[in-house]
Amino acid sequence: MILNDRLLGVAALLLAAFLTWFGHDLQAPFAYEPVGPRAFPLLLAAVIGLCGLRLVLKGGGDVEPNPPGATPRILLMLGLVVAYALMFQWLGFILSTAIVATLVGRLFDGTWLKCVIGGIVMSVFFFFLFDRALDVVLPLGWLEGVL
Repeated sequence: MILNDRLLGVAALLLAAFLTWFGHDLQAPFAYEPVGPRAFPLLLAAVIGLCGLRLVLKGGGDVEPNPPGATPRILLMLGLVVAYALMFQWLGFILSTAIVATLVGRLFDGTWLKCVIGGIVMSVFFFFLFDRALDVVLPLGWLEGVL
């Protein structure tokens, strides 16, 4: 099977349709922000849909094969995203983000020391940015009593 840009565009249009279907009736039990929770999936669906439509209409070039060793790294990255979603509530934002950021850094050939430091700094920075500065409630998980 030859993959090309048009096939990716059709997949993007299907994803946009799913996001639109999912986000259309999304409502919060209380109003905590002016636009509500449906704005993000609908905006994301619009952007993905426009990009997919552009690929369907203008695309068609053959896709180059992955370089050697890229496919296992892509599959591992997909597994990390699933693991992040599963451990987000349980471990909390800071710990799960630090673990996943460290492992993603290792996928891109970073040293253990740099990846661990980067993962910890990034997770703590984004926690305080979103939870404290922007009032986006994030789970603390195991760090519930500490912060």
